Amino acid sequence: MRIEGKIVGYEVVKDEEPAANSELLAEADEGQRPTAKIIQMTERVARPEGMEALEGSTYKIKTPLDDHAMYVTINDITLNPGTEHEQRRPFEIFINSKNMDHFQWIVALTRLMSAVFRKGGDVTFLAEELQAVFDPKGGYFKTGGKFMPSIIAEIGAVIEHHLQKIGLMEKEELSEQQQLILDQKRVEAETLAQKKTVNDEDSDRGYPASATLCNKCNTKAVVSMDNCATCLSCGYSKCG
Repeated sequence: MRIEGKIVGYEVVKDEEPAANSELLAEADEGQRPTAKIIQMTERVARPEGMEALEGSTYKIKTPLDDHAMYVTINDITLNPGTEHEQRRPFEIFINSKNMDHFQWIVALTRLMSAVFRKGGDVTFLAEELQAVFDPKGGYFKTGGKFMPSIIAEIGAVIEHHLQKIGLMEKEELSEQQQLILDQKRVEAETLAQKKTVNDEDSDRGYPASATLCNKCNTKAVVSMDNCATCLSCGYSKCG
């Protein structure tokens, strides 16, 4: 098309964005306010301004392999406080110990885990992956008879406990009927165990000396009752 006269003005043709904005304004006029933005855990989420401290928990790990204990501290951040979408998420983790033999891998591990926490999304896989780490030199039994395949696995167990505590993981609990059956079997097993010599270590575990290791919960609490092997800790049984 040929232009015959002078161009005295122009206007840029825009997309339908103004129309969409006008619809939002119309909805607002009708009393329909836009919904509030829900903050999700991402790398861009930083410490709240004016807060130098975060709420957290410290857990002690004392293994028979070391003379010094480890202290695992997990700090949390609260997202969307005061709303129905309020959520507590792990923000950072620190591990402290007097044993300098583990210093390098402790620093590397805590930095990686803190980065994963701040990345957001499902972080429960950390607990599962760490608990699957086995020490080639062998594991150890904790107080109570639970077997830990490595120190890393116990750190994973601590993380799992913390995630359950803040509501990111659900704890598997036995039903009331299952617990009653286990209590009854435990009394029967302890009665039979009284006829045998029980050393101090087995007594401290709280299970009969004849108990064997459970393949499900790694606790030395499996006893044979009525020709059926049953774990007095988690309730696992080969008989169903």
